[in-house]
Amino acid sequence: MPLSVLLVDDDVHFRRLAAVMLRDGDAIVAGEAADCATGLHAARTLRPQAAIVDVNLPDGSGTELAAGIAELPNRPRVALVSSDADAVTSAEALRLGAVGFWPKSELADGIAELLRDGDSEPR
Repeated sequence: MPLSVLLVDDDVHFRRLAAVMLRDGDAIVAGEAADCATGLHAARTLRPQAAIVDVNLPDGSGTELAAGIAELPNRPRVALVSSDADAVTSAEALRLGAVGFWPKSELADGIAELLRDGDSEPR
């Protein structure tokens, strides 16, 4: 069964690129959101297996959103991402309940695998 992933990022171009990479990795995009409020609502209603969450969102902190998504009853795996390679440390991401933090420039290799298995090395 394909991995279902929620994309939360205010950059529509990144969401489209991530969706292509996910489909190439045999995952499906369960939904998309451009801000924290919509992202949390989508995570609650769509119940994805995983989520990719941008650290910087227009209406709040992506790190707080990631923590909220990771605590949902279905326990989706959450990967934090940012165009700023130093936005979050992996240790901080793990403390928040995410599987790690990846700079957007490093996501091309194995985006679906990092959410499915957690075998990819976070930054």
